[in-house]
Amino acid sequence: MIKVKQLAHVCIFAHDLEATRSFYRDVLGLDTRFNFLRDGKIFGFYLNCGGRSHVEVFQKDGTAYSEQNQINHFCLEVEDLDAAIAHIKSKSIDVTAKKHACDDTFQAWIRDPNGVKIELFEYTAKSAQFAGGDRIADW
Repeated sequence: MIKVKQLAHVCIFAHDLEATRSFYRDVLGLDTRFNFLRDGKIFGFYLNCGGRSHVEVFQKDGTAYSEQNQINHFCLEVEDLDAAIAHIKSKSIDVTAKKHACDDTFQAWIRDPNGVKIELFEYTAKSAQFAGGDRIADW
């Protein structure tokens, strides 16, 4: 059985990245923990919600942005990602391979019966969510 520890983050798409950052900082008091960089430019960031919880925000261009589709996925922190993957496979559910991500976390992905993407996450001692520091995206 999988043991979920907590909701790790919610990922949203933003049509205006800096207006979104300002809203979450100025209205809700969420500080930027780190930025995602591609080609030297910020295209996303993590906002600290206290403890180990975060809001993840990514720039979405107008051609792919839908007013009905601001949530990209949700993420569950698990105690043991390898055990979680094995359990999911035992239920005949497709799951991606474990990946070491640019933010020094381990992740795997599944979809619910409605097609909603769910990320399973295992933090490391070097995870950017706690260590800070901008990371260069590898996707």
